[in-house]
Amino acid sequence: MSETIPAPRTASDTGQGLLVLAPLRIEADAVRRGLTQPASRVVRAGMRGSRVRRDKHDPFGSMIVMGTAAGLAGDLSPGDLVVATEVSDGERTVKLPGAGLLAGELRRAGLTVRTGSVKTVDHLVKSTERPKLAAEGYLAADMETLTLLSSAGDRPVAVIRAVSDGGVGPGMVTGGIAALRSLKAAAPVAETWAAACASRTVLLAGPRSFCAGVERAIEIVDRALEQRGAPVYVRKQIVHNKRVVEDLEQRGAIFVEELDEVPSGATVVFSAHGVSPAVRADAGRRELSVIDATCPLVAKVHAEARRFAREGYTVALIGHAGHEEVEGELGEAPASTVLVQDASDVDSLSVEDDAKIAYLMQTTLAVDEASSVASALKEKFPRMRAPGSDDICYATTNRQAAVRKVAAEAEVVLVAGSRNSSNSVRLVERSEREGTPAHLIDAASDISLSWLAGKSVVGLTAGASAPPSVVDEIVEALSGLGPVSVSERVTTTESVQFGLPKEVR
Repeated sequence: MSETIPAPRTASDTGQGLLVLAPLRIEADAVRRGLTQPASRVVRAGMRGSRVRRDKHDPFGSMIVMGTAAGLAGDLSPGDLVVATEVSDGERTVKLPGAGLLAGELRRAGLTVRTGSVKTVDHLVKSTERPKLAAEGYLAADMETLTLLSSAGDRPVAVIRAVSDGGVGPGMVTGGIAALRSLKAAAPVAETWAAACASRTVLLAGPRSFCAGVERAIEIVDRALEQRGAPVYVRKQIVHNKRVVEDLEQRGAIFVEELDEVPSGATVVFSAHGVSPAVRADAGRRELSVIDATCPLVAKVHAEARRFAREGYTVALIGHAGHEEVEGELGEAPASTVLVQDASDVDSLSVEDDAKIAYLMQTTLAVDEASSVASALKEKFPRMRAPGSDDICYATTNRQAAVRKVAAEAEVVLVAGSRNSSNSVRLVERSEREGTPAHLIDAASDISLSWLAGKSVVGLTAGASAPPSVVDEIVEALSGLGPVSVSERVTTTESVQFGLPKEVR
């Protein structure tokens, strides 16, 4: 006797609950024991999906195929979960763009997860078949998934397969037990995924992502690798973004904390955040071939610090302690520069001559907060001198204005950027000051599905050091939760470009 699989409906019906298709009774029972929501249902689909038929009177909102599978990759162990990015039988392939979101949620639940391709075959996979399927790029194999996916219609759909064994053999029993435990543990996460499934609008902030200084710094490392060959050493991260650093590492860049890690005579690139004169002197002593990727707008602040110090001024540098840009700027005139982070630092600041004090700013600060500290300094020292032009860079200012506009319409804002990126962190803070919750993420897999539950309008931006591709990947991942309509909110356009240093032209 066959069980009922509801007929396809539009993704706007995602509030009608989660349907889990599990091929075998033992798999269905394991998932059922893990479910917590009354609206969630498990249907035993049968081997090869043989028990499935459709019933137009039995709607559901989203669907996940869950069951065991033969692991194909050599580093998979029984109980590991495979979240499918695509499912294929070798002729037909179904893409699953939301896999990274689900996989990230499962990892945060403490489960071991891989994402990749799943192969649907017509027989139990033998151990001897595993290497060939793995060589074709598949992580796991089963006999039902591709057939079952057609039951979803245009609703959101996902696939979670628990590795039971690499094939038929003596490990199937113990491996099967581990796999069933993982399916049970994954069940409540599947419900979290279902709660986030919905049609939604994504509002893109414009401008977003790379600024001219970041593009210049990355191109400098690219050209150095092309012209001089690997390895090329980079002091600190060239820009504060995990994806950028990993991509350059794959090409042969070696990132170091200090110059004593660089062999004498080697090529070293100074990051976009700048360095102190002491670091430059150390590079000279070690006879390193230096290529300076300091952002020209950061270099401007360095020049202002030197000029004020030469003229006998005490320099109040508004910035964040420990940031690489600030460390370099403090190093220009350490005897006459003091770091001011907030109003309490202003209160405790004293100078011999209140006519000989000037202030400068870290380039990536939040505009309103930096202005507040500057106003407090001017109130205490009315004759204080200001920089010749704004120190906070155009890209920081523009991105903060853009995220403010998006936050006014969105229910939640996602900011692509790394945690050590000052300008990215400021975007999160800017949104939150507008009353809209915001979250900093390096990739789509960092998105907690709970942030999206009940949210139909999502703002999306990226810090000045985050690649544009990350934004595209996030939009694609969100489409795995339901139809996505993308709209852009542009506050200004940018045309700034910086030239390259002579060493790499």
